[in-house]
Amino acid sequence: MEKASVLAIEGTSGSDGSGEDLKRVRRAFQPLPVSHLSHPLFASDRPDTLKLQSFHPQMLTRVVESPALKFPHNDNDPFCIFELPRNILVKVCAISAYSPSSALLSVTNNAINKLEVRRSNMLLVFLSQVSIDIFPAGTQGCGKSFLLLHGLQYCNARDWLVLYIPRATNLVNSTTAHTYDMRTRTYLQPIFAYQTLQRFLKINAPRLEQLRTQTEIEIERCPPVPPDTPLVELINIGLKDQCHAPTVLDAVLAEIGRQTIFPVVLAVDDFQALYCKSHIIFGYQIVLFFLMLLLLLEHASAQKSFVSVYENLGTYLGAFSLSNTTFPLPVEFLEALSLGYDRPYGPYVKRQPELVDHAHGLKRLAVPASLSVPEAASVFELWMKDRAVPSKPNDELFLAKYTEASGNARAFVWKELLSSMSA
Repeated sequence: MEKASVLAIEGTSGSDGSGEDLKRVRRAFQPLPVSHLSHPLFASDRPDTLKLQSFHPQMLTRVVESPALKFPHNDNDPFCIFELPRNILVKVCAISAYSPSSALLSVTNNAINKLEVRRSNMLLVFLSQVSIDIFPAGTQGCGKSFLLLHGLQYCNARDWLVLYIPRATNLVNSTTAHTYDMRTRTYLQPIFAYQTLQRFLKINAPRLEQLRTQTEIEIERCPPVPPDTPLVELINIGLKDQCHAPTVLDAVLAEIGRQTIFPVVLAVDDFQALYCKSHIIFGYQIVLFFLMLLLLLEHASAQKSFVSVYENLGTYLGAFSLSNTTFPLPVEFLEALSLGYDRPYGPYVKRQPELVDHAHGLKRLAVPASLSVPEAASVFELWMKDRAVPSKPNDELFLAKYTEASGNARAFVWKELLSSMSA
């Protein structure tokens, strides 16, 4: 068998010249590939090849025989460009095949139908007051983030303009550099805006090449961008200099909101962090003074929307986390989505008028608290093929784990199936 962890000791002269210091060089384990494990002893522990159907929009319009599907894993896939939320990334890495996959939820079709309604209304007029923005709501671990990914993957396959922010907490947890802009009296986050522009251009390049600016755009220390300029050229201005990235991103969102060729979807995970206190400057409620956060909140509350005078082409997808104790759901957000309160509340609890205004108009999409038996069976089969469950799984084991988790998706995988690996 190939050499495993090797510990080498090298002698070097001591700092005082009287002795020797020991320098340890560690090498990581190098497991043998599956093709080299020909001995019958390893036959039972060999993971099966995950043969799953690829995610495709047409599959959601009919009954799928196997609800477990794998997402496309190529260079132009939203998951590869925008990355994934941390909790989902851990699940993906836990599977040896490292293939992003998920079981289709029963509520997925409801979300897709809402997206299709928005797309079918492209030819109708005066729909700017119609709001079908989707905010999955449910208990912890019910699959809100996965539902968001289903909708995002569907929109990308249906030729939408896609913008995805998988970790909104990074905007308020002091991990993103910020500068103060005297002109707009807001804090700018140029690095984050630069990365957002870069990823937005990479995934939507064929569609953005067909769009042009409709108004003149003023950019500080740059010549004005005249109308009828290719939108790709406007984005390249922000990519050449990070200082211009926030202004360019604001202008790009405004321009794609005026166009009437492609529908637009803006998806944000950990959305509740935008309404919480920021950790950037002494933990005060300064979210409304950050340009990037203002853009996201204004689009979510339809104060700024991807609409034109004649058509409504935009959809906002948002998922929130109930397990993040650092950024809990604020009262303004709970009342806007008509969610249950997890702390004492009443008329004397302070509410920020600005946040109440930005939370107005949010619509929730109820996500079932538990998986159905067919959905749980597809998840069980997925992890069974990856040898995450005992070597001889049976119906009794499946029903026992499903009952112990009360059907909750997160508990079913992490507390029941994967816990058996250490048992």
